[in-house]
Amino acid sequence: MEASRDVLRLVEIMRALRNPSGGCPWDLEQDFASIAPYTIEEAYEVADAIERSDPVDLCEELGDLLLQVVYHSQMAAEKGWFDFDDVVEGITRKMIRRHPHVFGDAEARSAGSAKGQWERIKAEEKAEKAARRAEFETSGKPEARSNQTPLYLDDVPGVFPALTLALKIQKRAAKVGFDWNDPTPIEAKIDEELGEFRHAVETGTSREQEAEMGDLLFSVVNLARYHELDPENALRITVRKFRDRFAYIERALVRDGQTLESATLDEMDALWVEAKGASRAASARE
Repeated sequence: MEASRDVLRLVEIMRALRNPSGGCPWDLEQDFASIAPYTIEEAYEVADAIERSDPVDLCEELGDLLLQVVYHSQMAAEKGWFDFDDVVEGITRKMIRRHPHVFGDAEARSAGSAKGQWERIKAEEKAEKAARRAEFETSGKPEARSNQTPLYLDDVPGVFPALTLALKIQKRAAKVGFDWNDPTPIEAKIDEELGEFRHAVETGTSREQEAEMGDLLFSVVNLARYHELDPENALRITVRKFRDRFAYIERALVRDGQTLESATLDEMDALWVEAKGASRAASARE
């Protein structure tokens, strides 16, 4: 087996790894549930490489993410559900369907007809997905959920990070008018939730405190959404900023013959202020 630029070689490799006769013992033990966390992790690592503007890492991480698609496809093929070719055919069909102004006839490609096509096609796909889900749920398969009427928020997957999930849920609810028109009541809600969290800290259980913290974060996401900000990206930027400033503290301590463990809080706080000043000066020069 040799490396290749052909994606089918990757499919062949995964098929060999999952082969009961001579395959990899670890790969043979895996199933959809055990691999899913790796799939999510690889998607995060792609995002991290993009954020760091690292093209070498991005190329590698995209390969790791592609491996996840091939892995799930192989496990599905073993169950007789679908294979990698079906995945490729499905997404190519979807992209062609969603872009009639690019791939359609002359009338479909006109600027006037392109207006509103995306929402119409998405609505059609949503109806088709709901029909497929209903058929699956009544098919008697053990994996299926119990039969129930699809609800409005059902098509928002629950696998996203919590901040992103909150944002998507709020956007979906806003489409049917469940939303505020200005930030004032959102800010008031944040103040209210902060007060309820403080009360829970004083008198409530840890579970009650956790629930109130969730309410507070949900309200903060709502404020970010109003200002058209992505809370997940905003928090990632802040985390990276924190890491950079903490690294400044650590390097400064090492330079002075100290460690993080030996330094006092006042010493670290003073270096934190220095780090903030240095980052602001660097930003001003850019």
